[in-house]
Amino acid sequence: MSKEALYGKTLSELKTCVTELGLPAFTSKQIANWLYQKHVNSIDEMTNLSKKAREVLNNQYEVGLSAPQSFQESVDGTKKYLFQTNDKQFIEAAYLPETNRNTLCISSQVGCKMGCLFCMTARQGFQKNLTAGEILNQIASLPERDGLTNVVYMGMGEPMDNIDNVLKSLEIITSDWGYGWSPRRINVSTIGVVPAMRRFIEESEAHLAISLHSPFNEERKQLMPIENVYSAEKVIEALKDYDFGRQRRISFEYIMFEGVNDSPDHVKGLLKLLNGVKCRINLIHFHPIPNSPLKGSAYKTMEMFRDKLSQKGITTTIRKSRGEDIYAACGLLSTKKLIKEEEDKDY
Repeated sequence: MSKEALYGKTLSELKTCVTELGLPAFTSKQIANWLYQKHVNSIDEMTNLSKKAREVLNNQYEVGLSAPQSFQESVDGTKKYLFQTNDKQFIEAAYLPETNRNTLCISSQVGCKMGCLFCMTARQGFQKNLTAGEILNQIASLPERDGLTNVVYMGMGEPMDNIDNVLKSLEIITSDWGYGWSPRRINVSTIGVVPAMRRFIEESEAHLAISLHSPFNEERKQLMPIENVYSAEKVIEALKDYDFGRQRRISFEYIMFEGVNDSPDHVKGLLKLLNGVKCRINLIHFHPIPNSPLKGSAYKTMEMFRDKLSQKGITTTIRKSRGEDIYAACGLLSTKKLIKEEEDKDY
């Protein structure tokens, strides 16, 4: 019988575990320290626990960490890691080293149900929500873990569609008994699932990034079916209900598609939609995916788009493209692995 993973449990959950096993309550803090600050891989390494306590824990639990199965490295230093989940499915994490910061882009689901036209992960369909432990394993088992400065929840899946486990993982990352990180080092993305987004704003202090990609309803519906349920206007109105203060950042992600959403009219539409919202816009070059009608806008077009928005008072940047030689688009690496697994079964 498989054992239950300790990794990904909050301090209160660890207290419940040790109480049920008849261990002293203070054992929970010791376990949290070994898991989240010393990053041990086995219960036997928790040497300040009594031998009896370790035996009792080993009977029912394991740490639950697993190393990446494989990785690809780009000429620009970007690394794309492939992880296997507890039930033998596959997710990706992307490590992006820079001069002054090292960012890890992590996944929150296997596949995704949101059906965005430009997203390779959407083609897998939804397979499952990651547990908090599976989310955090992408950080804890990263070879470059100790040099990380930032984490972004922008990999496979929609974080707000797995809000319970995302919030639990954020609690572990930012608590003093956990990683002890500042929430300012974390950015969580959403396409605009409003109820869960409200909960995230109220229960976390991490930065928020919203995938927008068009200011026009009908056009956004074609790119992102979520527009049929939570329109861009509803998302903006929800944001206006909160005071984010000076430290917390709200940004809008805007992938630019040639001849689709990169015209002067789109600049005007964005200015109207975002009027009164203190934010920044990140323009993103589209990483092509197989059999897609979409093409990325030319960099010259992106620069003009950026300059027009900036001139009107919205801080706008062009995100540097990374890893274009190694399955850069989110979901490509895991989809390739998924297809291979299915082909092997058929064979």
